[in-house]
Amino acid sequence: MEKAAETVFHGSKHSNLNKSFGQCLRFLLTAFPFEDFSKAFPRFTGAEQQRLYQLYVQVITSLHENLQDEFESICHETQVGTILDTVEHFVEQQSLDPLCSQKTNLAQLKHDLLASKKNEVRSLEEILDKVEDQKHSIKARIKVLKKKNEDPSVTAEAAEKLRCAIANFGSYSDEVV
Repeated sequence: MEKAAETVFHGSKHSNLNKSFGQCLRFLLTAFPFEDFSKAFPRFTGAEQQRLYQLYVQVITSLHENLQDEFESICHETQVGTILDTVEHFVEQQSLDPLCSQKTNLAQLKHDLLASKKNEVRSLEEILDKVEDQKHSIKARIKVLKKKNEDPSVTAEAAEKLRCAIANFGSYSDEVV
C-alpha cells in the first residue's frame, strides 16, 4: 500500500518508466500458446502436456510478479522517482528559459562552428601571406644594401663625394670668415 501511494506522487517520467518496464516484461514473459508448447514436448501425453503447460503459465506469472516487485523495490531504494522528478523539473526550467533553445540543431551547430573555424583559418593565412611578403621585401632591400656596400666603385664614389663636400665646406667657411 505504501508503495502505491508513493508512486502516485511521482511525475510522468517515473510512471513512463514503470509502464515501459511492465510492457517489456509482458513482451518477454508472454506464455506460448498451448499448441506451440505441446509441439515442444511431443513425447508427453496430452494430460502431461496440459499439466506442464499450467505449471509453465504459473512460473511465468510468478516470475512476472516477482520481477515487477523487485523492480519497484530497487526504484524505491535508489529513489529513482525523486531523481526523475528532479530531472523533469530541470528540463521544465530549461524549456522556460528563453536563452536555452528547445530544439538545438546539432547539424546547424556543426556547420556554423566549421564555417567559423574556416574563416579563422583563412584570416590567419592572409596574415601569414602579408608577413611573407614583408619578409621578401626586407630580404630584397638587405640584398640591395649589401650589394652597394660590396661594390668598391660605389664606396669610392661615396668617399669622393664626402671629400668634395668636406673640401667645399672648408673653402666655404674660409670665404665667410
